[in-house]
Amino acid sequence: MTPIKLIVGLGNPGEQYHDTRHNAGFWLVDQLANACQSRLVADSKWFGLAGKWAPHHDKWLLKPTTFMNASGKAVAALAHYYKITPAEVLVVHDELDLPPGVAKLKFGGGHGGHNGLRDIHAALGTADYWRLRIGIGHPGNKAAVVHFVLKAPSKDEQQAINTSIDAAVHILPLVSTGQFEKAMLQLHSK
Repeated sequence: MTPIKLIVGLGNPGEQYHDTRHNAGFWLVDQLANACQSRLVADSKWFGLAGKWAPHHDKWLLKPTTFMNASGKAVAALAHYYKITPAEVLVVHDELDLPPGVAKLKFGGGHGGHNGLRDIHAALGTADYWRLRIGIGHPGNKAAVVHFVLKAPSKDEQQAINTSIDAAVHILPLVSTGQFEKAMLQLHSK
């Protein structure tokens, strides 16, 4: 399998969204950047904050500074410029269908109503890219979803989400070398 060359964390820019469930992708990229001492810098040509995924010189971290429903603009800009194929992209996002504390790695599939994924599908022209789904739980009522994802999790939920992010960060060195089966086995057995 082709190793990952771009990890994109999804979220909404702005301090008012920093602690909301929808920003779980940002939380993981921030933690990874901190762990590998990578500095994410605002770059208008990437429509986001970007930095090298140290110690890899050909791998990138990206946090789009567009709102969630325009995330594809940033992903496509960086990926096209560096000739990164969709199969070499890992998008990290919040997942309503998984409970807090669970993270799952998968390749391809639908967008499941997630506006960030929907826009990335359109911008890349395919759904064939990797996703790291960070469970945030579901409010139980479809009409409550927008309000739910734009609110901060409870203290217990946040602790569970942080645990799943820690586990996900731990398997990222495997995806950097294309060892997806081993990464999934480790992550999914947590």
